[in-house]
Amino acid sequence: MSIFGIVVLVIVVLVVLVLVASSLYFYRVAVYRQPKAFLVDNPDLQQILTSDLPIADVPWVEQQPFECIEMKSWDGLLLRGFYLPAPQPTTKTVVLAHGYTGSAKLNMGPFAQMYHEQLGYNVLMPDARGHGESEGNYIGFGWHERLDYVKWIHLLMQRLGEDVQIVLHGISMGGATVLMTSGESLPEQVKAVVADCAYTSAYEILAYQGKRMYHLPACPFVTMTSLVCKLRSGFFFEEASALKQVQKTDLPILFIHGEEDTFVPTAMVHQLYAACPGYKEIFLVPEAGHGLAFNVDPDAYACRSEQFLSRFI
Repeated sequence: MSIFGIVVLVIVVLVVLVLVASSLYFYRVAVYRQPKAFLVDNPDLQQILTSDLPIADVPWVEQQPFECIEMKSWDGLLLRGFYLPAPQPTTKTVVLAHGYTGSAKLNMGPFAQMYHEQLGYNVLMPDARGHGESEGNYIGFGWHERLDYVKWIHLLMQRLGEDVQIVLHGISMGGATVLMTSGESLPEQVKAVVADCAYTSAYEILAYQGKRMYHLPACPFVTMTSLVCKLRSGFFFEEASALKQVQKTDLPILFIHGEEDTFVPTAMVHQLYAACPGYKEIFLVPEAGHGLAFNVDPDAYACRSEQFLSRFI
């Protein structure tokens, strides 16, 4: 082999090694269950810090008699959820889905309080696989979680009876999760979906964040990391598509998004809304960043949710 050929071969090998190493690194950063350092001090996730926001996540949750419910996932993981019956007996029940790296108790208190105290719902808050008190060493971006939520739905039916009326309400990754769940074959007891600041697909949000945070193109970096994810966690990023799933659903959906969201860009909610073939509404909250629509205007959030759900519950 000529010197030129050897040089070319060495360069190719080095490029392949760099791509493999970077893919394994980004898999651990984005998918593997571990603290996510890149979320700390992320300007796209800046909180609105004012003294007059009526939000108290953990204290309200800790004061309630939530019952811990355990369930085995479709692939054998022990999942935990937290159930709170409504103040008055009712068939109205909401399943709340938290976001990326979050947990039910730490992040879903305001929404649980809204449904429980204002709307009179039973509340189930599961910890997604790879989060909180549930088992799992990877984050499924809603794709594997969608099958977990189907099982949670059937568990509620067994527990509360065939007359139960179920709403799926998710935030961020939880919003994408409930949209992905909506595309499955669901029992008629599931009446509606509320998706707050959901992304269109795992691939598209990771491509967006890869470019925004690391200034890297989706191909080959996200594409190669997707292959690693398939080998280690059983799914390609492209599979985890809320956009494709909403095209298959006939459930009514309320899409909520902050107009100032730069972590999951607001443009994504318009894509999801356009793809939904059934009854749908959209609620955009001015001056709200990612996951902050409720914080910015809790009264409007509760009112719009109640108006939407009253059509079907």
